[in-house]
Amino acid sequence: MGIIQKQAIQNTVITYTGTLIAFANLIFIQPYFLTTEELGLTRILFSFASLVSTFVPLGITSITTKYFPVFRDREQKHRGFFGFMLLYGLAGYLLVALILWLCRDFLAGQYAEKSKLFADYFNYVFPLSLFLGFFSILQTYAFALFRPGVPALLNEVLSRIVTIVVTGLYFLRVLNLDEYIFLFTAVYGLQTLVLFFFILRIDRISLRPDREFFSQQGTSKIMTYGLLMAFASLSSLGLKFLDAIMLGREVPLSEVGIYTIAAFIPTVIEIPLAALEKILNPRMAHSMVHGEREKLREMYYRSAKYMLLIGGLLFLLVDINVNDLLQLVPRDGYVRGEHVVLIISIGTLINMATGANNTLIFSADAYYKYGILLLAGLFVMAFLGNLLLIPRYGMEGAALATVISSTLYNLAKFFFIRKAYGLQPFDTETLRILLMIAATGSAVYFIPSIGGPIVAIAYKSVFVVGLYLCLALALRVTPELKSGAVNFLRRKRS
Repeated sequence: MGIIQKQAIQNTVITYTGTLIAFANLIFIQPYFLTTEELGLTRILFSFASLVSTFVPLGITSITTKYFPVFRDREQKHRGFFGFMLLYGLAGYLLVALILWLCRDFLAGQYAEKSKLFADYFNYVFPLSLFLGFFSILQTYAFALFRPGVPALLNEVLSRIVTIVVTGLYFLRVLNLDEYIFLFTAVYGLQTLVLFFFILRIDRISLRPDREFFSQQGTSKIMTYGLLMAFASLSSLGLKFLDAIMLGREVPLSEVGIYTIAAFIPTVIEIPLAALEKILNPRMAHSMVHGEREKLREMYYRSAKYMLLIGGLLFLLVDINVNDLLQLVPRDGYVRGEHVVLIISIGTLINMATGANNTLIFSADAYYKYGILLLAGLFVMAFLGNLLLIPRYGMEGAALATVISSTLYNLAKFFFIRKAYGLQPFDTETLRILLMIAATGSAVYFIPSIGGPIVAIAYKSVFVVGLYLCLALALRVTPELKSGAVNFLRRKRS
């Protein structure tokens, strides 16, 4: 097995392990250890700092991905690229921190009435955004060195486990709230420090950039590219964190806590797409460079088809079980997030249905600037949607704003790709899959409700999976599935 395959398997295991830990932490552990207000404080603090940290690198993560191969020379200590990367990131943090400091009283004042705890602990945004921003920078550098395992393990698994331990100490009253928030923030500082020393151990670095070599590559061109991609990253992550941040202005922190738990649940629907894109993106980029249009079309079409098929099943499993699942949350009140789950799951299904479309825009030199404009439009739509809908509908308004903006963004990408490449991934099989989803979802409502939440989740899930697979075989939406089932039965008989 080659090194690429080994790393792919390693990262998949780490990602799914981290997702399982995050799911258990957010759905069961934190709601039991923390009040809804305390949970809302940690979520909005992390969301706000994450949004700030997105702009801290000023695009150095994109610069590293694109340009580090030009500087790569271990004997020459990569021409001081590591030092340039840290200095660039530090300049970005100082700029962002200065703007944030000047706006601190205004921003904290926006939350003083509905989310006073967040206003009280607003200053923790400064160190937390520093840690998150520099971890992102160092993680990208580790990826560029083809050493993705350790940063993934730190971010996906170890930091989450330590956070659970710290939360447990607070629950046991070993820590007071001030100490808990301090250690909650310090966890991310620790993972950044560990990753820094890991890079020192595996690589020969220099903190002094080779100015002559940088000038030869076009320093202004490099920095312009980075700044453009910084805006793209900010817009992309804006949708992920903006809803919780803006919700905290209008509703109590307890409502933010309920919302973040509910909004997390539909993210499991999109996990297969994230995994698929890691595999398809380099292959699609290769086909674009070499003009392999038919391969590009096939990958785009098949990604949309299979993601809709898989996403449809996960969509059904989430939505039919959401009420029972929220009843398992240790504290009362989280069932009120049921409609949030239902709304956001629609947006995730639409995202799955459009397949691996980002590479067609952001990996093309002729089109990536248009992609940035689309992302900027996404951020504006999300901001305006939250601004208009949260005061009227609360949690459901934040969910609606998220779904509307992401749906319009995916539609814009669909029409752009259709015009630029003449490609679109939908056909009669798409319609058959949608009919499968509708038929299976409708059939569930005729099943009698028996037993407690765990029993109900188990038997409804078995029914949905069984019916969905039978319909898939009957409607022949996946010839591969049918041939696989036939081969399986033949082996069993023999």
